[in-house]
Amino acid sequence: MKIFSRLLFSKPNSSQGDVVAVLDIGSSKIACFISRADERGQPQVTGIGHHLAEGVRCGIVSDMEAVRRTVASAVASAEQMANETIERVIVNVAGPLLQSRTVGIELPVNGREISSADIDRMVAQGQLMAPEDLQGNVQELIHTIPVSHALDGLKGIRDPLGMTGNLLQTQLHLVSAAFGPVRTLATTVARCHLEVERLVAAPYASGLACLVEDEMDLGCTIIDIGAGTTSIGIFFDGCLVYAGGLAVGGFHITNDIARGLTTSISQAERMKTLYGNAVPSSLDDREIIDVPQVGEESPEHANHVPKSHLIRIIQPRIEEIFELVRQQLENSGLNETAGKRAVLTGGTSQMPGIREVAQRILDKQVRLGRPLRIMRPRTEGKSENETHGLAESTSGPAFATTAGLLAVAMQPDLAASPGAPDHYGSGMFSRLGQWIKQNL
Repeated sequence: MKIFSRLLFSKPNSSQGDVVAVLDIGSSKIACFISRADERGQPQVTGIGHHLAEGVRCGIVSDMEAVRRTVASAVASAEQMANETIERVIVNVAGPLLQSRTVGIELPVNGREISSADIDRMVAQGQLMAPEDLQGNVQELIHTIPVSHALDGLKGIRDPLGMTGNLLQTQLHLVSAAFGPVRTLATTVARCHLEVERLVAAPYASGLACLVEDEMDLGCTIIDIGAGTTSIGIFFDGCLVYAGGLAVGGFHITNDIARGLTTSISQAERMKTLYGNAVPSSLDDREIIDVPQVGEESPEHANHVPKSHLIRIIQPRIEEIFELVRQQLENSGLNETAGKRAVLTGGTSQMPGIREVAQRILDKQVRLGRPLRIMRPRTEGKSENETHGLAESTSGPAFATTAGLLAVAMQPDLAASPGAPDHYGSGMFSRLGQWIKQNL
């Protein structure tokens, strides 16, 4: 199986102008943000559309027609709000589909100054070393990220441009994804008359949206717990050095509740949202909650159970998620690099008590993260502080990946080490970033 990146993803044309559109295809929702850069190069969201997801299971398209309808609905809502028509979108790839690998590349420079063409040449060599899955199939290459450089054996060089030496060595982080699901995703989006301009690994986007610069530099793990998946990313020295994920998330908790309390999925989701907690308390036995039974419409037929019963169903699944996260971090060999700090985001991260469970199992300091780098357009009569950030309904952890896709699109320097941008194609977002730097 060959890499079809250049065939699958079209080059953008100029008809969309300076408008950037991103599409977050998740297991519980599909969200579309449309944005323009403000005078400082910051993304300002002008259009938002989101819809309950249909046809997506654990980050994989399971019903193309259902996904097509949902994507079309979300995009139409965003276009109407922004008064724009989009032709291309940047799309996320779910964590469980990802593979992460670091390779070393050497380039003789023979005593001359290192140029950007040398960096490009090394990246191109790395792109020929696409990872394979367990069956030996070459995967779809998503990112090729220069992580670190060494010149004539001297390590710790972040930007070798302009330096002089004989041998340049570069560590490249290759992030790839399962070919079949990626092609299915691109085909589904194409049926909405949209071109996939770029793919971005979900944990990459979530990290760029929620992590502060010190966390990226000193080492931090981003854990995005969505409905059907949990995405995991490790950042160090300003770069993404690991990306992966699990096919388990908040929906599995909902399903456990529905089965354990013999209620419907919708009622289980409601109880999880209203009464859910990852940590039991001594008061749980005193609080009684109503549990409507499947097929029963009359309230008097509902069961009455103590809240502690609900917590005993939720807690094991939450613990399992973080046990699996810890295992994946250990298997990556980068747990020490990740340091002692983790950031939780995603819709499920809002459950009370989940931070404490994460701290106990991962043995890390944990905070809850939400998008940091996105702005709404300033409206007349309101100060800048009043318009900073997204609207309340779309500014929470559940939209971290969506916001991160915009961060990549509008500010590509966030997604790469200094002097060494992420070299996946040469799309409109790269040209836009260069234009911003030159003109603003």
